[in-house]
Amino acid sequence: MNTEILKKTAQKMVAKGKGILAADESTPTCTKRFESIGINSTSLSRNEYRDMLFTTDGLEKYISGIIMYDETIKQNTISSNTPFPEYLNNKNILTGIKVDTGAKKLAGSHNEKITEGLDNLRDRIINYKELGASFAKWRAVINIDTENMLPSNACLFANAHALARYASICQESDIVPIVEPEIIMDGNHDIEKCLMVTKSTLNIVFEQLKLMNVYLEGIVLKPNMIICGKNCIKSCSKEAEKVADYTLECLLETVPKEVPGIAFLSGGQSSDLATKHLALMNQKLKESEIWNLTFSYGRALQQDALSVWKNKDIKLAQNKLLHRAKMNSLASQGLIN
Repeated sequence: MNTEILKKTAQKMVAKGKGILAADESTPTCTKRFESIGINSTSLSRNEYRDMLFTTDGLEKYISGIIMYDETIKQNTISSNTPFPEYLNNKNILTGIKVDTGAKKLAGSHNEKITEGLDNLRDRIINYKELGASFAKWRAVINIDTENMLPSNACLFANAHALARYASICQESDIVPIVEPEIIMDGNHDIEKCLMVTKSTLNIVFEQLKLMNVYLEGIVLKPNMIICGKNCIKSCSKEAEKVADYTLECLLETVPKEVPGIAFLSGGQSSDLATKHLALMNQKLKESEIWNLTFSYGRALQQDALSVWKNKDIKLAQNKLLHRAKMNSLASQGLIN
């Protein structure tokens, strides 16, 4: 493990004014999104779509890295037939790779998941590094179910341990791990319940990271914001200040200051709302509180571009992506309302 490489890569991923484009949708997920706009999902159409995203002129001004799926990291640009990692490296954009194999039912539990993919992970990480990856991503899924007293401690510890093992294996090969424990915003839980569960989750995650000797200056945390469930009577869209305050409170109480940056997931929020909450947090965060707060959005960056790409208007789609990236860049600096 080369701590200097890990530290420099992590700092570059969360550099002020830049964020991460999550383009790591699995083939089934990408297929669902294509079907929603009437596009047939094939290896070629997915290649064309990712090519549209990655070749956007000026994207490097706002995006530090792009997370890819296994299929994508092995594909090339359409015009020059250049491998995507090589093309992005020439634009000063880092290549990332999703390495978990999905969330499956946690045995002995009620409606809880455990993320799998540790088998052969070391070999896969080495292979992805040879393909050009500088960082990786692993997503744990935590459900809140107040009626059934979930999440259980078993679910929290199992997923935190898997995240820590993944992070340790990544760092062996000088690959920066994005640590993503996501509280799923389905259900009717309120914002206070989200705060309590997220605090517990992050405390356990960092306990397990420490146990596995993970170098904290060489990771990026990708958490959820503190928002209420989709079916909560009180809509968080009316409580933007509270979302920002609760999220900062959670981070300040749980995240060690050695962590260089936090790249939020959007968690099903609208594109505008995810940007607004990010901006508010950066306006409230004091410089003495260390981390850079930025974004690692998928749909919240891509949706507008996808909606017009179906008409094969590549330039307009790229302009939509660039606008979203720019707005979130400004939000990550607290420069917009």
